[in-house]
Amino acid sequence: MRQEKASDYVDVLIVGAGISGIGMAAHLRTYCAGKSFAMLERRDNPGGTWDLFQYPGVRSDSDMHTLGYNFKPWREQKAIADGPSILKYLHETIDEYDLQDHIRFGHEVLSASWSSTEALWTVTAKKNDGSETQLKANFLFMGSGYYNYDEPYDPAFEGREDFEGQILHPQFWPKDLDYGGKNVVVIGSGATAVTMVPSMTDKAAHVTMLQRSPTYMFVSPAKDRLANFMRRILPEQWAYRFTRFKNVRVQNFMFKLARSKPEWIKKRLLGRIREKLKNEQDMVHFRPHYNPWEQRLCLVPDNDFFDAVAAGKASVVTDHIERFDAKGIALKSGRHLDADIIVTATGLKLAVAGKVDFTVDGKPVNFHDHFYYKGCMFSNIPNMTIVFGYLNASWTLKADIVSEYTTRLINHMDATDTQIANPYLADPENMEEEDVFDFSSGYIQRSIEELPRSGTQLPWRLNQDYLQDRKILRSGPVDDGVMRFSEAEVPASTSENRSMLEAAE
Repeated sequence: MRQEKASDYVDVLIVGAGISGIGMAAHLRTYCAGKSFAMLERRDNPGGTWDLFQYPGVRSDSDMHTLGYNFKPWREQKAIADGPSILKYLHETIDEYDLQDHIRFGHEVLSASWSSTEALWTVTAKKNDGSETQLKANFLFMGSGYYNYDEPYDPAFEGREDFEGQILHPQFWPKDLDYGGKNVVVIGSGATAVTMVPSMTDKAAHVTMLQRSPTYMFVSPAKDRLANFMRRILPEQWAYRFTRFKNVRVQNFMFKLARSKPEWIKKRLLGRIREKLKNEQDMVHFRPHYNPWEQRLCLVPDNDFFDAVAAGKASVVTDHIERFDAKGIALKSGRHLDADIIVTATGLKLAVAGKVDFTVDGKPVNFHDHFYYKGCMFSNIPNMTIVFGYLNASWTLKADIVSEYTTRLINHMDATDTQIANPYLADPENMEEEDVFDFSSGYIQRSIEELPRSGTQLPWRLNQDYLQDRKILRSGPVDDGVMRFSEAEVPASTSENRSMLEAAE
């Protein structure tokens, strides 16, 4: 592999050109107009998740008035939007904030090394042609998402090699797949499966969702009538803020109510599902063995999933897999599911900070040795913020306030003529801890030993409360007595480095 020598420098380097990275770039344009920045994106197009996933019916699993940015109103009629509509929204943001020339496509970040002497991150990226390039930055923003782009969670099913049909994972969906007239079995009961099943019934002979255990489902209209009404009578920005305000607080209230009165919420959720089913016996497939919001709820827009089941185009089977065979799946109950196509919608693998190899002053970083700081930085890792969205709310709510906080932190460093901001924790071994996520979801539990840790008290505690985090990140003091600000021993020549960057571009 040949090594390309480069000395590019930017003030802020953004990893990822999905929702988080695009949002951060827009915030830099607004609040740090004098800062140079670049975005590294491993794919050939922006959009992140929404460019990667191409499976039938791909859509948001929360409303676009909270999944959209706080600075850019969602203008479509449907609040539960399909993937192409979300991609269009992201491309509009890129155009409106003139971000296109700042994105370097085909750059997979391999490593990031921090030097306290220089107050610089040195980031190594592999390009599409196999060459490597290096960029330097004072500040690093990780907007690379939360899962492994290369390897999903795909259990090893016995007899897999015996199956004569196609086996697919939603993360690597072929664009030209013809499932017309075929029997499809979708293994899984999460948001992806609940989305795919009704979407495939238009062409497939029959679609079966095979689950080990049920998941809570919540039926909601795809269109927010109140939001669309407010857009007709109020200025666009006012209507958007009103809807966002309303949705955030309703979601926050319902989550807390589910934790304090789980039986009441369970009764409401199951009651609405019972209304949608023709056969009471089918309720066995929709009664989870855990309380609401111990895992994420699956959104069912416009009742599409239950309409497909009621029409006989789709069915749900709750059972365990014995093995795959030539014609389908043998279940432990003795039942057999015939299949031409098997979709393993079995989940994702978490990847903290995009699988990048980090070092700080020459020492390798193991994120499990570090504590979250204000939900967006890590103890004793300077000049880096990261977005890991909420499990109980829209991802972009967290991305927005982390971006705002990052610009506040950068501006404070400028105002105090410092180049290093380090959330310093002197004695992590004696920190009182709690579970980093109070969720029983499989993808969380499978990765718990790789995730950063959470203390019991702020600022070292990871919240699942947007309203509380918003106060901390938007208006709380940047210089809070924990964050240590200092100067570089060998400051980088910003003007000289910017000249090199402009010449390189």
